[in-house]
Amino acid sequence: MRGTALSTLEAAVAAALDGLGPVAVIALASIERKRDEPALLQLGQARGWPLSFFTATELASVRVARPSPTLVQSIGTASVAEAAALLALANERAGLLVEKQSHRGSDGHWVSVAVAKVC
Repeated sequence: MRGTALSTLEAAVAAALDGLGPVAVIALASIERKRDEPALLQLGQARGWPLSFFTATELASVRVARPSPTLVQSIGTASVAEAAALLALANERAGLLVEKQSHRGSDGHWVSVAVAKVC
C-alpha cells in the first residue's frame, strides 16, 4: 500500500526476522512501482541496505508456493514479497527463509515481508 509509515515497515521487518538468530540482511526488494515509496527509501538508507526493484513481469517469472490470484488481477504478478526476495539474490542459489508474512501497522496499512537466504 502506498504511503505506509516507516514505523509500520520497520515493525514488519522486525517481526519477520524475530527468532531467526543472527542474520545478515543484505538488501530490500519490492515491485518497481514502489521505487519512490518514502518508507522503503528511508529504511534502506537508515540500515545501509541497498534497494532492488523488479517489474511485475520479472516478479511473475518466479514460482512461489502460495500465489495470490488477487495480486495477479491487480498488478500482474502472483507474488511481490517472496518473488522480490528471491530475485534480489538471483546471482546466488536462493531459497525462502521466511515465507510471506503480513503485518498491519498502527497506521492501518498492511505490509508483506518475506526473507530469502543464500543456500
